[in-house]
Amino acid sequence: MGVLLTRADQAVSITEIARSAKKFFDNLISGKQDRYVVMRNNAPAAVVLPVATYEALQDELDDLRVSARSWFGASRTRSASR
Repeated sequence: MGVLLTRADQAVSITEIARSAKKFFDNLISGKQDRYVVMRNNAPAAVVLPVATYEALQDELDDLRVSARSWFGASRTRSASR
């Protein structure tokens, strides 16, 4: 797993989210913040991202899956023909 927190202001407690959800979502929507890592008992419990960021990650993951399938499919075909 990569680094979840790149800045201290990205870590928020579940209590902070519950008390000030509008502020956190406004910061995400406006671009003032790129993500929040929600902490529970001092451990990461969830990551909150803007929808556009989530969709971009999903698109990239889908592209990587397609590339991996085509690459592994091609390597199987090459090894089967030998």
